[in-house]
Amino acid sequence: MPTSDSYYESLIESLKDAEHAGGFIGAILEEKDPEPALLRNAIRNVIEARIRMNALSESAKELHEKLDRMLTESGGSEIYSLVELLEALGFKLEITIANIELPAESESTTFIESELCPEPANLL
Repeated sequence: MPTSDSYYESLIESLKDAEHAGGFIGAILEEKDPEPALLRNAIRNVIEARIRMNALSESAKELHEKLDRMLTESGGSEIYSLVELLEALGFKLEITIANIELPAESESTTFIESELCPEPANLL
C-alpha cells in the first residue's frame, strides 16, 4: 500500500497533464453529495502541479486565492448549485482544455507548499 506522501506526489505528477487535470476537476464537479473541501482541494492540487511546472501566472495565482476564499466560506455550494441547475435544464458542465499556451517561467510564481496545502489532502 503506497504511503499518502507517495500518493500525493503521484497525483501531482499526473495533474501536470492538462487532460488529466481537467478530468479530475470535472469528476469532482459531478459528485452528487460532495464533501465541502473536495473541490477546493482538487483545485489546490491542480495549482500545485502547475507551480511545479513553472506554469502559474501571477493572475492565475490571484484568481486562485480569490476562489479559495470563496470556497472556504461557502464550501462550493454555489458551484454545485449551478451544476445541479444545468443538469435539471438538460445541460452538462464540461471542463475542456483551452487552446492557450502556459505562461513562460518568467511569468510564474512560487508558493510555499504549506501555504498551498497546509494539511495533506486524502481525496481519493
